[in-house]
This record gives sequence, C-alpha cells and structure tokens, in this order.
Amino acid sequence: MRSLALLVSAVALAAVAGCGSGEAAADDGVHVVASTNVYGDLARAVGGDRVQVTSVIDDPSADPHSYEASVRTQLAVSEADLVIDNGGGYDDFMATLLSATDADPTLLTAVEVAGLDPDAEGFNEHVWYDLPAMSELTGRIADALGEVDPDGAEGYTANASALQDGIAGLVAREEQARAATDGAGVVVTEPVPGYLLEALGAHDRTPAEFSEAIEEGSDVSPTTLRDTLELFATGQVQALVYNSQTSGPETEQVLDAARAAGTAVVPVTETLPDGEDYLSWMGGNLDAVVAALSA
Repeated sequence: MRSLALLVSAVALAAVAGCGSGEAAADDGVHVVASTNVYGDLARAVGGDRVQVTSVIDDPSADPHSYEASVRTQLAVSEADLVIDNGGGYDDFMATLLSATDADPTLLTAVEVAGLDPDAEGFNEHVWYDLPAMSELTGRIADALGEVDPDGAEGYTANASALQDGIAGLVAREEQARAATDGAGVVVTEPVPGYLLEALGAHDRTPAEFSEAIEEGSDVSPTTLRDTLELFATGQVQALVYNSQTSGPETEQVLDAARAAGTAVVPVTETLPDGEDYLSWMGGNLDAVVAALSA
C-alpha cells in the first residue's frame, strides 16, 4: 500500500525536538494526538471535556495518502500524553513524529489492538471499519486516559461504555442485515470498506491487481482494467463501493461503467466527514451498503 507520506522540514523538527513530556503536563487537560480524525473522535467521545484532542489528518476532502506535517503537528505530538495511530504501514509518519521528540506518551496502535498481523496474507490496514476492533480500542482509550488522569477515570469508563453500546448496536444491525446481503457481489476501488463488507457476507469480486494498483498509486494494466469493467457489463456485481478521497482515470472509468450498467454506487471515505461522529458515520455507511447490496 501507499504509506502516508511524511514531509517534515529540519527546521520544524529542530524547533520542537527539545519539548518533552514534562512540558505536556499543563493545566489545560490531558493531551491526545490521533493520526486521523476517526481516532480523534473516539478519543474525544471517551475523554469529554477533560481531554484536548489533536487529529493530524482531519480534512474530509483530502487524500490521506499524501500528508505534509507542520511545526504545529510536531509540537502537538511533543506535548501528548496519549497518541493513537492506525499502524500496519498506514500512518508511519506518526513514528517519525514521535522519534523527533523526547516525549514518551502512551501509544495505542489500532492494528495491534485488533490483533492483526501486518505481514499476513490479505492484511487490510483499514481497521476503523472493523466495529469490534473499534469497540476494543475504545476500552483501551479509557484505560489509558484513566492512567494519565486518575481523577477522571470513572468518567472515561462511563463514556467508553456508552460508545461501546452504540458500536454494539451497529454490530447487531450488521448481523441482521446479513440475511439480505450474504453472497452479494461487489467491486471496490480500494479495500477501505473491507471489514464492513466481510461482516455483511459480501463477495468482493474486484481483481486483486486492480485494487492493489489503485492503493499503491500505480498504473492498472489494460487487461486488469478490462476484467474489472466487465464485471458491471455482465451483471456480476450489485454495487461499487469506492473511496471518494482518491480518484484517477482508472477509478473514473470504473465509476462510469457502474453507472452505465445501473449498478448501485456507494462512496466511502477514510476520514470522518464534517458534522459526523464515528457512530453516525459508520451507521450511514452501513445503511448505504446494505441498501445497495440488498436491492
């Protein structure tokens, strides 16, 4: 996959390299830095008013695979009590940011919390679409915040329980919907929604070479593109689920082919859209995919 690119200037690093965790012990609450606003939202829901959250990537219109860090970002990491990243090669820039400071915050890595092996065949790093994994991460966030701020531990636990109840409700909706979606054929431009599709029992018919090329930012071979387009022309799939944050000539051709064939099209994103929280966002994704696959 394409790792999120890190472009931090030497000046930026030098400006904050001396900032350690001692300086982070301010009177303005617990400081959390999350690699994306998805994890930032989970931390904010658990932490409430006692926590200040900085999400490194929070622009819903941006391609998360291309990122330029700033002095402000590095400073936030140097002051963090808790850092939450995805891992699995998705956001390697966080390790670089951490290594540039003397800070030693608690680190939660979603891929590790989910018990996934990045070297395993078929590994999918987009774990925020894995609802049980996010429920587990929510509990770990509460535990970590409670260790940093014991006075707030009871509140963190209560907030986490409420969020986990909401996630459990989404899992129940997935299980109920599976009766109508199990075995439905689908094409994806990238494996972003893979865990959601797996939970619904959908059959991903996308040629592996296509989604891998799109995710890596490399060219799709003419043969692979033809095979992908034929899936729509021959009616082998019920939906196209595409990452609206990354597009190019090949994904546009696939999108056009799906629409021309009357195939349902469902856009998904890698970061939280404006005005959404994790539960509303995932609930909307679930509803849209279920509607497309069960039509």
